Amino acid sequence: MSKEDILDDGYSTEDTIAFIRQYLPQELKDKFSDDEMYYFLDLLDEYYLNSGILDEETDEDGLVEVDLEEVTKFIIKEAKKDDMGVYDPEEIFLIAQGEMEYLDSLDD
Repeated sequence: MSKEDILDDGYSTEDTIAFIRQYLPQELKDKFSDDEMYYFLDLLDEYYLNSGILDEETDEDGLVEVDLEEVTKFIIKEAKKDDMGVYDPEEIFLIAQGEMEYLDSLDD
């Protein structure tokens, strides 16, 4: 994922959520409310901005490596701390992966 993708405020949150819902397996498509999806996207942004990932060196294609397992752990920890609930790591991983796939699709 490029740093520009992470920092780009020009993408639509609604489009991102719609993409992620399509990306998820059938049994998860309607499991999370829009409020939860907005919350997860906010946490993804928070992770990118505060984790130091934006300070890392890019590869020859201008991309940075994002550890989705670390992102997943962060979201689950913050959700529990914020009393949003306890979430399945595999499901949160798929949401984070779906968001990355959406950002990657913007480059096409």
